[in-house]
Amino acid sequence: MIQKRTFSKKEHLCGEIRISKLYTEGKAFIVYPLRVVYMTTPEQLDVSIKVLVSVPKKRFKHAVDRNRLKRLMREAYRLNKMDISKIIEQKNIHMQIAFNYVADKMVDFETMNEKMQIALRKISEKQ
Repeated sequence: MIQKRTFSKKEHLCGEIRISKLYTEGKAFIVYPLRVVYMTTPEQLDVSIKVLVSVPKKRFKHAVDRNRLKRLMREAYRLNKMDISKIIEQKNIHMQIAFNYVADKMVDFETMNEKMQIALRKISEKQ
């Protein structure tokens, strides 16, 4: 099966209950400038991985800066998600992941892409 490199609405993690459960029960680690929170879920989701991307208003006051960082994070995830998707589907589990930006300065796409690859590799190793 050929998978497209897209990041559709079905893959977005939505819902206050699911998000709060992820942050309270999930496991976390930091790949600076990203804090990654993840957990496997027993419930059957329509896709195997649901992702949340967030940039705090406390660190970046201007919406333009927050939106740019979120775009960079989503693009980096979209380009590198095939690695983790294959492993998750082979093990037949469902996962929720949150990427939080924790740095005070903006980074370029190359740095973001590199850190996203490291984060996804760490998640797949722990599964």
